Amino acid sequence: MRTRRIRAIQGAASVIALLATLTACSGSAAGAGGAKTSVLKKVLERGTIRVGDCLSFAPFGFINKAGNPDGYDVDIAKQMASDLGVKLKMVDTSSANRIPNLLTGKVDVVICNFTENTERAKQIAFTNPYVVAGESLLVRKSSHIGGINDLSGKTVAAVKGSTDAQLVKSLNSHAGTQDYDTSQAAILAVRQGQADAMMEDSNFLTYQAKLDPSLTVTHDSLVPLEYNGFGLVQGDPTWQGWLNQFLFELNTSGQNKHLYQKWFGAAPRYSLQPSY
Repeated sequence: MRTRRIRAIQGAASVIALLATLTACSGSAAGAGGAKTSVLKKVLERGTIRVGDCLSFAPFGFINKAGNPDGYDVDIAKQMASDLGVKLKMVDTSSANRIPNLLTGKVDVVICNFTENTERAKQIAFTNPYVVAGESLLVRKSSHIGGINDLSGKTVAAVKGSTDAQLVKSLNSHAGTQDYDTSQAAILAVRQGQADAMMEDSNFLTYQAKLDPSLTVTHDSLVPLEYNGFGLVQGDPTWQGWLNQFLFELNTSGQNKHLYQKWFGAAPRYSLQPSY
């Protein structure tokens, strides 16, 4: 069944690529920077897909002991490259340069715990979601911080380029924030007492608390559920259509749930809608 699935997707990719070529020849498809050829066609012709991923955000993405990219998002990228029949090139990115890397053509797609919102949608496009999360707080167990109301006069670590600093202020105007370049730097700040808490994706924080028994995650979700998708350039419906079809196959086959269980050690806490 697995072989048939790959062949079917590759066959679909060939058809989509042909349609993209015809559309480009007619001059009716215009992507970022005035490009008339779909990213899908470029990827297939190049024989390599360049995936932007935050490789300091375990277990979504990280560098393993062998020095290679690894993690939940990386496994999804590997499956994507396999279904396309191309090689995979992982491009280490950060929250702050996810959008610039797309707009400058450095990457073909970003898979980096990318929350979909209207502000980001002014600059880039998103696929359908592939994982759902809440926003929680990572704190030291000895801090006795149970939620956002306990952070008045305290400092919350946030990652540059994320929306967490603004969210903290909107929920508790008496809390202070401090920006850090990476998630790992923010976690270290909490561990060492330089910050009282870190606000982040509940999936990520649960994993971090498992790694360090001195840390814990608050139980409340501070925002409505967040839906994370792949980021891509605007104006490329061919590429967006293929990526959405890839996600549909990933979800309906059960592969997405399998990969989540592999990296987080539990079934997804929040289901996608529709639920697969």
